[in-house]
Amino acid sequence: MSDPILSVSKMSSGYGDFQALFDVDLALPAGTVLGLVGANGAGKSTLFKAILGLLPRETEMVHFKGKPIGALPTEALPPMGIVMVPEGRRLFRSLSVDENLMLSAEHGRSGEWTREKVYDLFPILGEKRHAPATSLSGGQQQMVAIGRALVANPEVMLLDEISLGLAPIVVNDVYAALPAILETGISAIVVEQDVERVRNLAQNLVCLREGRVVLSGAANAFSKADLITAYFGE
Repeated sequence: MSDPILSVSKMSSGYGDFQALFDVDLALPAGTVLGLVGANGAGKSTLFKAILGLLPRETEMVHFKGKPIGALPTEALPPMGIVMVPEGRRLFRSLSVDENLMLSAEHGRSGEWTREKVYDLFPILGEKRHAPATSLSGGQQQMVAIGRALVANPEVMLLDEISLGLAPIVVNDVYAALPAILETGISAIVVEQDVERVRNLAQNLVCLREGRVVLSGAANAFSKADLITAYFGE
């Protein structure tokens, strides 16, 4: 297996006096998908925020391509090649679909992912490129959020609950686009409540419970019983 493109070591962080993560370790090999699972409140989104510098972390807690980046500010990461598709999408309400993509492209890296390529991937967005992004359906807004990350031409994407609040048929449409994205060489960490869906997508799996890693390994190595125990304890 290839060396990690992104790794987290002994990550401890939280909100003020409340510690939410305890010595979390994980590694994302280049060109792979890592599924990050756990019950609500387990620390999954908190870990993403800590990786990105939205919560306190120390220099050596996060490495990208073997170099420590824990001291860097959040805004330094997209130009390096690390982006997130946040829970809840968080699109710019006053901007059109096209303007949301354009703004992200200006703060990312140059590469093969252009606005037109996003419209090829999600044709409905091309049809609605001039519409306010938040006037779209939930599934279409999620496509905009993914496209916004792609036009930054990342090497690593952090996808946080991209199926949250969407109808099952819409989730299927969103997930159907992911293989084409991953085939371009992007590595990804995917937070997802649907464990079977993420197991079908990811090569490796990490389960958090109460801010600690309780299961880690190949995604196909664990039974449903293993996962239930990891989620809820003995």
